[in-house]
Amino acid sequence: MSETLEYDEIERARELAADAGRVVVKAGTNSLTDDESNLDDDKLDKLVDDIAALHERGKDVILVSSGAVGAGKGRVGYTGETVEESQALATVGQSYLMRRYTESFERYDRKIAQLLLTQHDLDNPERFTNFRNTIETLLEWDIVPIINENDAVATQEIRIGDNDMLSSSVAIGTDADLLVTLTDVGGVYTGNPKEDPDAERIEAVGQNYDRVQTIIDESSSSTFGGIQTKVKGARDVSEHGIPAVIARSTEADILEKIASAKPVGTLFVPINGASDDDD
Repeated sequence: MSETLEYDEIERARELAADAGRVVVKAGTNSLTDDESNLDDDKLDKLVDDIAALHERGKDVILVSSGAVGAGKGRVGYTGETVEESQALATVGQSYLMRRYTESFERYDRKIAQLLLTQHDLDNPERFTNFRNTIETLLEWDIVPIINENDAVATQEIRIGDNDMLSSSVAIGTDADLLVTLTDVGGVYTGNPKEDPDAERIEAVGQNYDRVQTIIDESSSSTFGGIQTKVKGARDVSEHGIPAVIARSTEADILEKIASAKPVGTLFVPINGASDDDD
């Protein structure tokens, strides 16, 4: 479906993404956990390796990380069948998740900082100002801010994957130059790639957004979480002039490839509010 976009338009957006000085990276739960939903050390270390590649290029990185509930499952042994159990697991898992990030980033002599937020913190002007000032200070100190949903006080957020929307709000609110959403699939497809072997990856999304959204609505099995919120988050930042990429977390050197303007995942071209209806 990227044929509806001009080749030059896609290439310009890809170069814009590669030149980003401040990058928000969102890592989903499946990018950090194993098949039993426990925290996967190898996946976490790979994520940190990929972020370190951006640091080597002199870029600032803000990490929005899921995985607290999964880390809690591995530590406690409960499954988190109710919202209350998931909230409790998140409180156990968050400290362990940060411990693992601390250990992993220490391999690159990098310190980290934890910020637990809800959308309310970004919507409230005073809280948002405090948040933004903290982020700026941490980046000045070469400390990696790691943001997660405050699951202990959240309800719907645990169920609908609100870290996708949180990451887009963070990208917009901190004047980031790029949002990268890492997931367990290679981008946005013309069908569900886990169920449809003929599903094809959509290279770029811009003014064809409405048509892409129709495909997603028809191919997704649930209205909660999954690809819908990732696409909506990417769309939101693109409307603020920020390119976004949805890509596979397990692909080798994935962030380095984006920083090298290579065609990976699905690129969301900054469109400043344009859509199919404007054609």
